[in-house]
Amino acid sequence: MKLYYMSGACSLGIHVILEEIGKPYDLHKVDGAKQEQYGPDFVRINPKSKVPTLTRDDGSTLTEFPAIAVWLARKNPEKGLMPSDADAEARALEAMDYAVSTMHMQGFSRMFRPMNYAPSEADHDQVKARGKEIFEKGLALMDKALEGKDYVAGKFSVADAALFYVEFWAAGRMKMPLPKNVAAHYERMKARPAVKRAMEQEGIAAAA
Repeated sequence: MKLYYMSGACSLGIHVILEEIGKPYDLHKVDGAKQEQYGPDFVRINPKSKVPTLTRDDGSTLTEFPAIAVWLARKNPEKGLMPSDADAEARALEAMDYAVSTMHMQGFSRMFRPMNYAPSEADHDQVKARGKEIFEKGLALMDKALEGKDYVAGKFSVADAALFYVEFWAAGRMKMPLPKNVAAHYERMKARPAVKRAMEQEGIAAAA
């Protein structure tokens, strides 16, 4: 397998999952600063021009964080990366989807790339503010979901890897305060050996 990633991007969550699994895989860094995701070599692999992208041993490609995460969990059931209980599995999927599709794609996307939502630069601050509002609402909901638990589904699952990368963006990069339970989860994640290895391999510091 080969993971195509950008340093510190959402692909960090998949990188963490691969390290948790502990089986051999290759890494290929896509340089976003050089727009390599739009170059012909990468577009042949993933015409969506985005990470994470996973090339499997049979040469086929998987894209989209939830699809890759669930496939990795199902191919490695002995690692317990998805709960076996239907209710806990639903909670894990619920949290993962919310972290990716709302906190990331609706919240941080507006904060990082306001030009995608408003062509006029005069509107960018308003777009960023709306993105922060969406993200902070997400933090509050995740904080409630973590009440009395170490991980979102009770024990570590792929959902925690998704939540971790948005926590890292918030606390590690933007120095945003995290609510109590989310902050504890972030610290718990940073202490996991798999997270430490993934961040070291990507050349990034957890900070905060």
